[in-house]
Amino acid sequence: MDGNVKHYRTIWLSDFHLGTKDCKASYLLDFLRHNESETLYLVGDIFDGWALSRSWNWDQFHNDVIQKLLRKARKGTRVIYLPGNHDEFARDYLGLRFGRVQIEEEVIHETADGRKLLVLHGDVFDGMIRHARWISVIGARAYHALLFLNRWVNRCRRLFGMPYWSLSAYLKHRTKRAVQFIANFETAMVGVAKAKNADGVVCGHVHFAEIREIGSILYANSGDWMESCTGLVEHFDGRLELLHWVAMDHQPQLLRNGGDGQSTEIPKIVFKGNS
Repeated sequence: MDGNVKHYRTIWLSDFHLGTKDCKASYLLDFLRHNESETLYLVGDIFDGWALSRSWNWDQFHNDVIQKLLRKARKGTRVIYLPGNHDEFARDYLGLRFGRVQIEEEVIHETADGRKLLVLHGDVFDGMIRHARWISVIGARAYHALLFLNRWVNRCRRLFGMPYWSLSAYLKHRTKRAVQFIANFETAMVGVAKAKNADGVVCGHVHFAEIREIGSILYANSGDWMESCTGLVEHFDGRLELLHWVAMDHQPQLLRNGGDGQSTEIPKIVFKGNS
C-alpha cells in the first residue's frame, strides 16, 4: 500500500456533498487512501445540509470518508475546514477545532515558492446565493435531477463497456449562461484576491476545476466530487497540479472487492508556478 501513496505539500478538496446519492464517496475514499499531505484544505460543501434536510442518503463509504479525514488529522496532517453554502451550519463554529480539524471562513496559504493564496469556498461572492437563496435551492434541486439522469446514462454506458462521462458537466460547460456564470465567478474571485493583496485564490463552489492566471492573479478551483472527482495539490517546490480521479474504464477496485485497491487516473493537468 505504501508504495502506492503519493505525498504532497498541500491538498485542496471541495464540494463532496456528503449526504447525497451523487456524492462519489468511493472515489473520494480511494483518493484519500492514496494521497497524503502536510496540509489538507476542505474548501466547503463537504456536507450537503440542503439535501440532508429533505432526505437521508448516507452509506458506509460516507462514514469511511469522515473517519479517514479524522484519522489524517490525528496522525499529524493539518486539516482546515472552510464551510460553504451547503454546509453553512458549520460557520457557527468558526475559529474552533473539532477532532483536530480547524474551522475557518478563509485563510492565506503560502506556497513553497513564496506565493500567497487566498483560500475560501467562494459562495459569499455569488449574488444568487447572497440575495436570492430560494432560487439557489430550486436550482440545486434541478441540478440533482440532472445528476440522477447522469447516473442512468452511465449505467447504460457501462453495459457497453464505455467509460464514465458526466452529462451534467457536458451541459454546464456548453450552456452560455452557465459559462458566463463561471466567468463572472472567476472575475469576482480574482477581485477579492487583489483586495486581500494575495497572489492568487483557491476556491470551490462552481464544480469546475481549473488552474489559470487571470492578469497577475492565479485562479485555482479544486472542482468537486459529484461530477469530475478532482483535487488540487501543491508539490514540494510550489507547483500546483489538478488531479482527476475518475476511472476511465472501470470503478475503483475498492468498489469491487471492498479493499484498498489502486485507483486509475486519467491524464493530469500540470501548472508550473512562477519560481
